[in-house]
Amino acid sequence: MIEVLAKLGRGPVFLAGEVLECVITFTNPLSVSSTSASSEMLAWASAQIHCQFHASENRVALPPSDGSKHDVQAENETVFVPNRGERGQCILSTPPKILFCDLRLDPGESKSYSYCETLPIDGPPSFRGQSVKYVYKLTIGCQRVNSPIKLLRVPFRVLVLHGLKDYQFPQDEAVAPSNPFLEEEEGLKKDSRLADLATELLMVATSRRSLHLYNISNTRGKVGTFCIFKTVYKIGEDVIGTFNFSEGDIPCLQFSVSLQTEESIQEEFQRRRGQPVSFTVHARHQESCLHTVQSSFSLPIPLSSTPGFTTNIVSLKWRLHFEFVTSGESAGTCLVRGSQSEAVTWTGVEQMEVDTFSWDLPIKVLPTNPILASYVSQFSSTNSITI
Repeated sequence: MIEVLAKLGRGPVFLAGEVLECVITFTNPLSVSSTSASSEMLAWASAQIHCQFHASENRVALPPSDGSKHDVQAENETVFVPNRGERGQCILSTPPKILFCDLRLDPGESKSYSYCETLPIDGPPSFRGQSVKYVYKLTIGCQRVNSPIKLLRVPFRVLVLHGLKDYQFPQDEAVAPSNPFLEEEEGLKKDSRLADLATELLMVATSRRSLHLYNISNTRGKVGTFCIFKTVYKIGEDVIGTFNFSEGDIPCLQFSVSLQTEESIQEEFQRRRGQPVSFTVHARHQESCLHTVQSSFSLPIPLSSTPGFTTNIVSLKWRLHFEFVTSGESAGTCLVRGSQSEAVTWTGVEQMEVDTFSWDLPIKVLPTNPILASYVSQFSSTNSITI
């Protein structure tokens, strides 16, 4: 028996273009007091990253793939197929890397191997929607002699930040600060610069503030105004907005604000023409506001959500969806006098005419630092299997 342990040192979330590093440890768990006959042998081990795409047959019409082949390999064949037995199509994969051949482990002995690979910068982000899914996995395959192949899958999340692909790192690094006592590989150095660049780009894009003021009105007149100071956010931030009903001609009885994503399939891949768009609500605020002069809301963008993106098949956009309930009568008739005595009690009317209308405000949601997103990831940094 051999235990295989794979650990992502920095966490299970990465930016496209970064270097994924995984330490894979093979251990013979038998005690050192066991005889030498208890040594274990592995013929080989290999690792590869792939992105699996799955689409709902009811919503997406995919063209037949010329290169698709059914998985007819027997389990005892020495063929490394990372996506063996998984649903969907493998739309992206890195070249497989051999970790070792003919490994012998004595009782209590363990050996570790480091796997490093740059994540393709032009791939889609990790996404689990109502119509499509993009799932990234690192698959480690190993095999005993004359035994079936065993696969250890390490799922992880990929965030895509547009603009990194076109950035050219300077060739002259003489002016860059460096430590002469440390040896740093060129790939890791570039990976560090890529993360710093992404952080800088996100900071610049989401820190710009300017007053956006919108008049809220229906066919009968003005209801109020809505104010928001920015429309570009990172996942993990709060969307904050304020209402002012003091200048409205029509009394607003209630409002609700929903933070939503809009998942739409590109027209050429739609199962039927004009099929509806899928919406997902991530946060919602509802408030009764009769005789309220000002009000506000704060909606958190979950760190586990997917920033907006577009591929050749699907598009994901973010928006704020507003719903207003207004009175069909004047503000004074919304209360009635309940007593003719000196102590006057005002109560709400039992019935009244109302009007409802909605409004959508598009916003832009970008990724965040992958280390921050790792804290709430559903994936584990450590995965293991026994063979």
